[in-house]
Amino acid sequence: MLEANFDVEIVRAHLPADTLSQLRAGKFDLVLINRKLDEDYTDGLEILKEIKADPKIAATPVMVVTNYADHQAAAVAAGAEYGFGKLELAQAETLARLGKFLGK
Repeated sequence: MLEANFDVEIVRAHLPADTLSQLRAGKFDLVLINRKLDEDYTDGLEILKEIKADPKIAATPVMVVTNYADHQAAAVAAGAEYGFGKLELAQAETLARLGKFLGK
């Protein structure tokens, strides 16, 4: 879906350590983190906190993908941009939020 709306290259990470090492090794315009990782059910908020605690990658924008408003609020309080739920991805409002970081 992102590729259909933005000129992006998607890099996937399946575990927290993979995410952090990839972020430290490159430059990313935006990081999307699932609230719960599929691979090991890690809490995405914990990864967000690790990103924001590392001065080398803390400025990287992060959005958490969750349908739950309370989880979005917790992510924003921890330094994330307001994210979206999977069912909201195609909505104009979500695409506009993503567009701030990914361009059109």
